[in-house]
Amino acid sequence: MEHGSTNPRSHAHEDSVEHAGDGVSVTVTSHADGFAVTDDGPGLPEDSHDEVFERGYTSVDGGTGFGLAIVERIADAHGWTVDAVPPDEGESDRGARFEVTGCRGE
Repeated sequence: MEHGSTNPRSHAHEDSVEHAGDGVSVTVTSHADGFAVTDDGPGLPEDSHDEVFERGYTSVDGGTGFGLAIVERIADAHGWTVDAVPPDEGESDRGARFEVTGCRGE
């Protein structure tokens, strides 16, 4: 996203997923009690779905590990929950999926 990028050379087509490389698509869909954000990039490292929200966790050279920690703090501030959802069996190359729930208060 151009406006949320930390890249000083900000261009929307380059910044939607800065660390995933060219040609990554991001999809936002309605999901149960909120929404889901899914990409078709390289995915999350195996068995890292809980720790990706820890401040300082990164799987790329030069990464700060702040991105998903910030996302989780924003979700918490709104009373929402954000979870990294592991891929279904046989779909390990499908990218990453994050589900945000608790968004639709009664």
